[in-house]
Amino acid sequence: MAHKDLRWKRVLLKLSGETLSGKGGSGLDVHAAAYIAGEVKAAHALGCEIAVVIGGGNFIRGEKLSQIGIDRATADYMGMLGTMINALALQSTFEQSGLSTRVMSAIAASDVCEPFIRRRALRHLEKGRVVIFAGGTGSPYFSTDTAAALRASEIGAEAILKATNVEGVYEEDPKKNAGAKLLQEVDSLDMLRRGLKVMDLTAVTLARENKIPTMVFDVFKKGNLERVLRGEKIGSEIR
Repeated sequence: MAHKDLRWKRVLLKLSGETLSGKGGSGLDVHAAAYIAGEVKAAHALGCEIAVVIGGGNFIRGEKLSQIGIDRATADYMGMLGTMINALALQSTFEQSGLSTRVMSAIAASDVCEPFIRRRALRHLEKGRVVIFAGGTGSPYFSTDTAAALRASEIGAEAILKATNVEGVYEEDPKKNAGAKLLQEVDSLDMLRRGLKVMDLTAVTLARENKIPTMVFDVFKKGNLERVLRGEKIGSEIR
């Protein structure tokens, strides 16, 4: 049963591949995966239905591979396979923490996960399972941020929670300017005009058209995921 002070009943959590890489920046860190599992379990205990879209950037980035001579479509498919590795790792750590979990992939891999079928995904969520969406959109040229906006629209998620390692959206890069101001509320079109690289154009447009707000927050501050779900003023809200 949903907690009375829950802001949303169903959300889509977007995790980049880098959130699973720990301090190394690449590969898979089991401690990072276990930490994410703990945060998701605490949030799920509030009664929120949670679906996850995971990136694959800790293993492979299609866009970068395409710049060094690999065909872009092939490079993107390689990236999608990276998301499947991450999804299986997350499934294992989630289940070890006591969460009932299903992996659904946009690319057929019937030996290790289910195909993405919208109605089945909805049923899993209604039964209290955490659903991890792997394989991006299943098509090259689309980012996993776009996959997050697409899946959020398909399952009727009330918000996209974009987990990062920074506080939220800044008016300029805080790594280049330590005095950069955090923007608590951001209009998606204004964000694109200002060239703030938070999500790509396709993802932003899809979320905007379906009236799904995106919360950008620091997932590595313990308890932040719960606080966002409770409606506390954390990070940035993109509308």
